[in-house]
Amino acid sequence: MTTAPLPTGLDIEAIERATLDAVAPQWVEALDDEAWLLPMDHGTIGRARSAVPLRHEAPRTAPGHLLERMEARYAARGLPTQLRVAHTPCFDALADALAARGYESGKPTLTQTGTSRAMLVLGAGAPAEVDAAPDAAWAQVFLGPGFDPVDGASRVQALSRAGGNLFASVRESGSTLAAGAISFSHGWASVHGMRTVQSARGRGLAGRVLAGLAQAALYRGFERVFLQVEAGNAPALALYRRAGFTTAWTYRYWQRPAPN
Repeated sequence: MTTAPLPTGLDIEAIERATLDAVAPQWVEALDDEAWLLPMDHGTIGRARSAVPLRHEAPRTAPGHLLERMEARYAARGLPTQLRVAHTPCFDALADALAARGYESGKPTLTQTGTSRAMLVLGAGAPAEVDAAPDAAWAQVFLGPGFDPVDGASRVQALSRAGGNLFASVRESGSTLAAGAISFSHGWASVHGMRTVQSARGRGLAGRVLAGLAQAALYRGFERVFLQVEAGNAPALALYRRAGFTTAWTYRYWQRPAPN
């Protein structure tokens, strides 16, 4: 099985930029002197509405001043400030400043990297069909039992409006049972929106989705792949491990608690 090398500093920036290309925030601003991107969106996708560093380096200015600048930018859009920060020692002072300002951290998420060739090993059954646009049945997978319909609708909208995304579907007897999407940007393919309907879980359909997406990536010349998965999602982690993915870094979301 081919294993991708861990990302370099340039890869970190490419992955974060590619992430935003895939989830298509309504606005993206930048703090160029600090190498941070500030995606802003009214939807539910955390990555589309959380400030993120492009380098795993300590801020150049005082963390409190950096946060004040971010808060002013988000407030101007009528949005709460939220950050997505890698759990590394270089951001310890920033974490302390966030905590001092009333932010709380949660939802640890892994950024994992792999290769499209390794993903193909899960395609023992027929790989998923891949289309240039999502159909209604693909979108319906996100809205079915067991999924938050508001979050599902937000993800369908974001993935659909991003330019160049492709959409995988496992179809049986006229129904779509599993879905996923892939994006191509900054030298990386990235996997998003992996979903299987409740009644069809445990049958290896997600592996067929990955295999179909891998075929699409290889056809376009993309060998390197990344994805993000919540640290507590054991079934997904097991699937991605079988597909050859390894963790490059872990990040956490920081936000202030909603007022009562």
